[in-house]
Amino acid sequence: MEIGGDDQQTSLLSHSISSSSSSSSPCDDQAAGHAYKTERSGTIWTALAHIITAVIGSGVLSLAWSMSRLGWVAGPLTMLAFASVTLTSAVLLCNCYISADLDNGLHRNGSYLDAVRRILGKKNAWVCGIIVRINFIKVGIVYTITSSISMRAIQRSNCYHSEGHTAACKYGTTYYMLIFGIIQVIVSQIPDFRNTEWLSVIAAIMSFTYSIIGSALGLAKAIENREIKGSIEGVPTSTAAQKVWSISQAIGDIAFAFPFSLIFLEIMDTLKSNPPEKVTMKKASVTAVCVTTFFYLCCGGLGYAAFGNSTPGNLLTGLVFTSHTGLLTLLMHVLFFISLADIRLCLRTAYVGFTTGFGMLFPYFNQVVGLAGAINFWPVVVYFPVEMYLVQKDIRPWTTKSIILRIYCFITLLVILFAFVGSIKGLIAARFS
Repeated sequence: MEIGGDDQQTSLLSHSISSSSSSSSPCDDQAAGHAYKTERSGTIWTALAHIITAVIGSGVLSLAWSMSRLGWVAGPLTMLAFASVTLTSAVLLCNCYISADLDNGLHRNGSYLDAVRRILGKKNAWVCGIIVRINFIKVGIVYTITSSISMRAIQRSNCYHSEGHTAACKYGTTYYMLIFGIIQVIVSQIPDFRNTEWLSVIAAIMSFTYSIIGSALGLAKAIENREIKGSIEGVPTSTAAQKVWSISQAIGDIAFAFPFSLIFLEIMDTLKSNPPEKVTMKKASVTAVCVTTFFYLCCGGLGYAAFGNSTPGNLLTGLVFTSHTGLLTLLMHVLFFISLADIRLCLRTAYVGFTTGFGMLFPYFNQVVGLAGAINFWPVVVYFPVEMYLVQKDIRPWTTKSIILRIYCFITLLVILFAFVGSIKGLIAARFS
């Protein structure tokens, strides 16, 4: 299931994962805290598939725009930096899967929230629970905006191809958001719809489709232009302040595209115990981060090379307006329907109403994606994994490892606060411009 970062995929994937689990483990079911008997047969390949499905989502569509704001040097380096932070989080969380329990001995933490509760206590779990719910809300908003933009792009593309590229072909997004919201309300009421396994298969296919389509069309456009556009410093601005704010929004967009920490332990809980889950999950995480980073660099880099300073906020919708083929329009139809499958799981009417309403008030793709990336990146990907690791390994304050991890937390906090403030500023500016 594709939920962000893109974390993209937390809701559906967490339930489809639980249905693919199988047995053999050093902890019995009671010690593992499961209310039912679980069988765990996952391998490195299933873990790899789950992670890639979770990571690659709508966030990839904004990476070319982010590259254009950062330039040819800072853009790729920022992506590599966030890939490193994501991988660090995965390594830390590997040590949080099994924890000591005074009553039952070893306990298998089958979810992120379960690990925070058992290792850091109820107060931290309460805060974490709020952050998890914010994650569901932000993802719903992002996919509502993405789908409405995709539907509008389809109509505009059809208009341009029938009326010519000089036609006005101006359409809003409110109408499409309402359509999308109504469909969500209906579909979200289907019992046990979240456990429909074919949706996970479609989501996995779509994960690669997002990146492959964007990369291929960006490459085709660059070849058509017969030049590689872009610059070292990125898109020029009239003032230094505007450049700073655009950089902060770009960082937020990239932050949205990478993390999968919220579902990390749920994926790990599907793995068989031989070889140890920790070993398998580390290998899967390294491979998945390398694969997704490669696709992200290709999609972001080729998109920037194709459009340069004119890189659109949503790469595929920008490519629609420069393409003369009917194939791209068909691909946009596919994008919309898969996005629909992504977001409609586990949602109910109130949730749909809120996310749709927010999307209608703030239908600004890059600004909302940037805010969504920054709003809970630090606590989920950095703070809680570091704190749990320190407790699990019984690392005392003022030791070398403790100091290094605290510095790491502080630096990432500053970066994310910068992205958060910039995204808020961009969102307000877009709303009142």
